[in-house]
Amino acid sequence: MALKIELWTKTWPMSEPFVIARGTQTEQPTLQVRLTAEDGVAGRGEGCGVPYAGEDPQTMSAQIHSVAGVLEKGISREQLINILPPGGARCMMDSALWDLEAKRGGADPFTASALQPRPVTSARTIGIRSLKAYEATAHALRDYPLLKIKVNADDPIAAVEAVRRGAPRARFIVDANQSLSVALLKEVTPRLKQLGVVLLEQPIAVGDESGLDGYESPVPLCADELINDVSDLPRARGRFQLINIKLDKCGGLTAGMALADVAVAAGFRLMVGCMAGSSLSMAPAMVLAQRCDFADLDGPLLQAEDCEQGFVYRNGVVREPHNSKLWG
Repeated sequence: MALKIELWTKTWPMSEPFVIARGTQTEQPTLQVRLTAEDGVAGRGEGCGVPYAGEDPQTMSAQIHSVAGVLEKGISREQLINILPPGGARCMMDSALWDLEAKRGGADPFTASALQPRPVTSARTIGIRSLKAYEATAHALRDYPLLKIKVNADDPIAAVEAVRRGAPRARFIVDANQSLSVALLKEVTPRLKQLGVVLLEQPIAVGDESGLDGYESPVPLCADELINDVSDLPRARGRFQLINIKLDKCGGLTAGMALADVAVAAGFRLMVGCMAGSSLSMAPAMVLAQRCDFADLDGPLLQAEDCEQGFVYRNGVVREPHNSKLWG
């Protein structure tokens, strides 16, 4: 089945400057694709890529063009894994192939994955800001059951205490984006547990994980930047209790589900995350979310705009819109 490939860039402005330990983001550039089969049916996908790994729409587009001759002849999702490496380009193409399969009369992605679609509780992320602003933002989000707090090494306890004042009932995920030393991590975790933190996401730098050997954290640790594909799991084993699977990193839902299988067999619990992006990026991740203990799929809420027929977000619960033709 021959395929016509159309690519275009779509940049989503952020609703406010999104500040994390690694820097500040004011927009989310994405690459979108439409794959059209010979019968005229089309599937869509969106890739954000992995910016800290040097990916952007231009690099992703170049990857697609480098193998366009093979892709245009028609491929399966399984074959795609051997054609493109993990990353945003493969994520986008994999998503479009799932969508195309469903729209040409195949099983929808949930059915094909033996999963039941259901609403998902997603974390709502609060970027780094002043202590007063942490508290005020948390107060505005006080009805959300799960808040994700971005911090850095500059007094993370004070940041979480400020959010706790604003949102007295919420559970917390704290994400330091690799900014804490192992020593600081061990110092702050007892207090973070007291404050209702239920997960610490990638607190230390990739490469420092040996410092966790023999450490029993009072708060479960989740590996994020450390994990791109199955080959990274041994570095997390015995050190982290969960892994965060982001489809832009591992290269799509097909690879993400395979990574989840291996991770669960190895004793890890699962989180699904995102790089921001529209509901078109969230759609395949919602399939994986059915298998996860934690979900962080609030990308569209961090942006000033979303695509048409996007997901419905209400107080931290994410639902597919009724009769949506968005994806799958």
